[in-house]
Amino acid sequence: MPLSEFSIIDRFFRRQSTPKTLLSIGDDAALIEPPVGEVLAISVDTLVVGRHFPEQTTPADIGYKSLAVNLSDMAAMGAEPRWATLSLALPEVDEAFLQPFSDTLIALAEQHGVELVGGDTVRGPLTITLQIIGTLPAERALKRSGARVGDAIFISGTVGDAAQGLSFALAGHGQTDDEAYLLGRLNRPTPRVELGLALRGLATSAIDISDGLLADLGHILKQSGVSAEIFSELIPCSDALRAAVPELRERLPLMVAGGDDYELCFTVPESGVEELAKIAGVLSLPLTRIGTICEAGDSHSVLLDGKVLSQQGFDHFKGED
Repeated sequence: MPLSEFSIIDRFFRRQSTPKTLLSIGDDAALIEPPVGEVLAISVDTLVVGRHFPEQTTPADIGYKSLAVNLSDMAAMGAEPRWATLSLALPEVDEAFLQPFSDTLIALAEQHGVELVGGDTVRGPLTITLQIIGTLPAERALKRSGARVGDAIFISGTVGDAAQGLSFALAGHGQTDDEAYLLGRLNRPTPRVELGLALRGLATSAIDISDGLLADLGHILKQSGVSAEIFSELIPCSDALRAAVPELRERLPLMVAGGDDYELCFTVPESGVEELAKIAGVLSLPLTRIGTICEAGDSHSVLLDGKVLSQQGFDHFKGED
């Protein structure tokens, strides 16, 4: 007998409710209660086959990334992720897709203490829409609007990996260790949730790097009313990317405009740089200073190695610039 909408939900996505959820999957809506003194942080992302991931992407990788990109939004806000809802469009009921997709999504959710509390399934082109809800004290939220002149600009991890990984995925590469690493960075980015929580009260602004460093840093600059100066030799690059693209002039566009790395870009005052070094040690996560926040001048521009750059990245309605 073919699986129905409700049997799909029961078989692949229902889990035991936790005490923080008053009513979970199985009713017309979930009932949740935020901790006393905290507010809700809510974000939603839609992933479409052929647009956000190649058609050959495995179901397990799709399930992982569907949640990871939302967890990254929580990290950028300094929020603790708690609940999620999932809307899933499928061309047909395919257990070979649903099992690894749900297993990987649920495993990542459990790793971060997230409970799937509702959603919907429908027939259509493969499309995954996942909403995530987190909590945090309102006064400690990381925003894009707090950067101040003189603040240091940092990014976590390395950038450019996912963009090169996409090139490998489309070309059918992945045989060498470096290629596998870069493909992994594309398909299974690490949401920096612990870092986001640690930056509460320290960072003056933050954003996750989804559309490219220049474009996402540009959002901070515009909303904070400032400009920035960054330096290419300071932007962290993985050994795998350096091996795949040895020439800096070819590698730099991937690093500043490639996107999909889901690292955090954030600003801290000079007085917080020493504390940030301690956080990097505790998390065993490289946090690299790439520049400084400057006066706005005539525009909220990014100065890279002394040259004003266009803040272009990935636009979902235009494609890559």
